[in-house]
Amino acid sequence: MNYGTVTLAKGYWEVRCDPQVRTLLKRVFPKAPQQASDAIRLSDNAQNGRDLLWFLQRYPMEVRDMPHLLAQSHRHIECELSIAALLGKVREPETFELAKPARDYQAFAATMVEVRGALLLADELGLGKTVSGMCPLVRPGRLPAVVVYPAYLPNHWEEKIAEFLPELRVHTIKASKPYDLIKRPGSRVRDLWDTLPDVIVISYHKLRGWAETLAEIARYAVFEECQQLRNNKSELYHAAEYFAQRVPLKMGLSATPIYNYGEEFYWVINVLMPGVLGTFDEFVREWCATIGNGKHRLKDPDAFGEFLRREGVMLRRTRKDVGRELPQCSVIPHQVNADTLELNNGGADAIALARTIVAHNEQYRGERFHASGEFDRMLRQATGIAKAPYVADFVRMLVESGERVVLFGWHRAVYDIWLERLADLKPVMYTGSESPRQKRLAKEAFVSGESKVLIMSLRSGAGMDGIQYVCKTAVIGEIDWSSGVMKQCIGRIDRDGQEEPTFGYVLLSDQGADPVMARVAGIKYEQLEGVINPDAPLTERVDIGENSLRELARHFLEQSGIEADESELEAAA
Repeated sequence: MNYGTVTLAKGYWEVRCDPQVRTLLKRVFPKAPQQASDAIRLSDNAQNGRDLLWFLQRYPMEVRDMPHLLAQSHRHIECELSIAALLGKVREPETFELAKPARDYQAFAATMVEVRGALLLADELGLGKTVSGMCPLVRPGRLPAVVVYPAYLPNHWEEKIAEFLPELRVHTIKASKPYDLIKRPGSRVRDLWDTLPDVIVISYHKLRGWAETLAEIARYAVFEECQQLRNNKSELYHAAEYFAQRVPLKMGLSATPIYNYGEEFYWVINVLMPGVLGTFDEFVREWCATIGNGKHRLKDPDAFGEFLRREGVMLRRTRKDVGRELPQCSVIPHQVNADTLELNNGGADAIALARTIVAHNEQYRGERFHASGEFDRMLRQATGIAKAPYVADFVRMLVESGERVVLFGWHRAVYDIWLERLADLKPVMYTGSESPRQKRLAKEAFVSGESKVLIMSLRSGAGMDGIQYVCKTAVIGEIDWSSGVMKQCIGRIDRDGQEEPTFGYVLLSDQGADPVMARVAGIKYEQLEGVINPDAPLTERVDIGENSLRELARHFLEQSGIEADESELEAAA
């Protein structure tokens, strides 16, 4: 008996079948559109191909492109068997000849990417994801390779390649517009040779101008700190997507693949493995719940994380998993004072912005959008300035007890206060304002002991290695909305090579923005943890973004002794 037809067109399988069969098909494929329709469309990927072929065994239909459907199903089966053999330790990881041998678990990740063709490596901070990313470079046909890195992470890959693969020729892209990558007479660009470099290192920012050029030559690509790809509306994302689709082997590295919304996983993975999660609409229907403002949270992060690991899309190990547990890390919230005069300096401007944000009247919608960003910036900076002297005093106490301290902040005005009050400790800077050379010199001064305090931006230095040998104390002087960011900050010192228990002090004020931001950051972290760590407890936050800023505005008005009217309170509730 024939129940319908299955046709492949423009990247979709279109299934037209009897109504009762169509109802059953929707139950089997929750990613399929659930509204009434004469046909059901499923994206053409390996998993859908296998599942559809299985469904057709029970409800036979005429398939217009059966060889392709069989090939997709076979591809999924072969990949699943290979990954199961690796995860079940039936198959041993491959050997990669480096100047310093890769650890077994690092070679395991590199073998996974060879089997799968792409991988999101989300190992815990400090396990050496960079080494896993370097392993495929020794395989024939993998060069030239391209490493894409955040602009705040200079020299990291050049240093690591010099350590593990010193024979490879590395060139770092110097300009945003393409230039010749082979040395020509009269060229002023250094580090070029008569043939293409073995490894080309480029920042995400510069990739926007180089995507087409590099896509023609790259055989392997590594996306360092690949959470940079979570915003699909940016030019950066579209450049990375174009480039990655034309590279045969890809690896993304990040201990924190998302910061805020579960849907961000889709966009990161879509660059590494296009179509593996289906279309975005399919992903949302199968895995997400809409929370408003066009944002989506994962309905069951534990189940989604298990799916990613089972399919070989993501690999996540902890230190305990690989037998490299570090000394215990203690994260200690500590309350400090704040200068209320500084918090009140915004005065009428801050109060007016806060009132606009909590306003319930629809005519303020556009004004609320613009006011939210300005109010967030204003109150966060005021909070940082208000507690900056007390943060500096706390850091001085640690240094005088014999510690070297990495101090994290966000605002330049706050850094200036820290620099002035800690001047005798010779603090050095590693933020978004320093050049790669200045950052390298700052790190060297801190490691050598010339400086006792290294001031870093909350979102600088991801992947930095080396300071864990001389420092075991981090201080978060200004907090972030995302605890994923703050966890990475503490991970600069709490990583492989650290021989002592580490301490991360999170300094909080009970005034200004800190109380609301601390609550939001803690719950956001749990959204991420449910995916990357199936054993962690999960309490997913539902109220994100605009509502958090409304709560912050309401909190500020209450601190200022101003009562919002009933419509404002209704909006903020």
